[in-house]
Amino acid sequence: MNLGNDRALWLLFAVPTILAPLYLWCFWRKARALRVLASVDLLKKINISTSLQKQIFKAILLVMAFISIVMALTQPRWNPQAQKIKRQGRDVCILLDTSRSMLAEDIKPNRLERSKIAIRDLMETLQGDRIAIVTFAGNATVKCPLTQDYAFVRMVLADISTESTSRGGTMIGDAIRKAAEDVFDKQSREFKDIILITDGEDHDSFPVQAAEKAGKEGIRIIAIGLGDENQGSRIPITGPNGEKTFMKYKGEEIWSKLDADTLRQAAYATEGGKYLSVEPGTTLDLGQIYEELIVSAQKRQLESATMMRYDEKFQIFLTLALALVIWEYLTSDRKKT
Repeated sequence: MNLGNDRALWLLFAVPTILAPLYLWCFWRKARALRVLASVDLLKKINISTSLQKQIFKAILLVMAFISIVMALTQPRWNPQAQKIKRQGRDVCILLDTSRSMLAEDIKPNRLERSKIAIRDLMETLQGDRIAIVTFAGNATVKCPLTQDYAFVRMVLADISTESTSRGGTMIGDAIRKAAEDVFDKQSREFKDIILITDGEDHDSFPVQAAEKAGKEGIRIIAIGLGDENQGSRIPITGPNGEKTFMKYKGEEIWSKLDADTLRQAAYATEGGKYLSVEPGTTLDLGQIYEELIVSAQKRQLESATMMRYDEKFQIFLTLALALVIWEYLTSDRKKT
């Protein structure tokens, strides 16, 4: 027998710690109440038709019913059968800008947090594709290699902040090269996508040239630009006492603007590439982008997985619990006359 939810067995501790003491307390309270209401001679006449053994038996039936329900909750399974599952999908690498400019609040709550929320939403729509995450600012770091373990990806995503990279700046070209060299394998020239999420303020890392090289290796870039191209937004800074100020350079506040032209060139340098703009007041829906651009694209055969399939048998214990409850209900606590 295999248990699908063995943690439910912890509920069995309720029998010696809660149920048994509760029944003993109830019997004691009942006897005490009768002693208060009637004399000893009268109690003998009242209890002459009541069977203590049957009362205990009824309590045991209910306890056994509880144990049967717990066993049903453990999801008991029999008859294991090996089943081979073939998986198809694409390799998707998310390049997430974690530079200080991503703290701009023109997209609520800010550009970085809005991106993380969109990636979490994307995780709910993935259909077997492998996913990786690379963060970048002044340098690029592989935070999560290609995997189908989406729970691990969510855990990595939760820890990403502007402190995820050790150097300041925005080196988009380095991030694209990092993904092409350290994330994607060289065996296939197809089925590879980069989702680039950034405000596009590159610092001379030659992103277009990096995109052209990635395109020759069969990588498609879907670039998502965050922010406003014209006015831009200031970058907030929280002081040691909690006061909010804005980042300055040579005494003047810095306004972060979206460099859409660079992102367009990088995206369209790859075959099938796409550029999408997320301006203030609009939402970033990676789930929809995934459905429109990735789900419909060609997929390759990923590694097959062998899983064990069992026959669920929790119904047996539920039926037993119901029978025990009915038995307890039909059993009288009176002595036979």
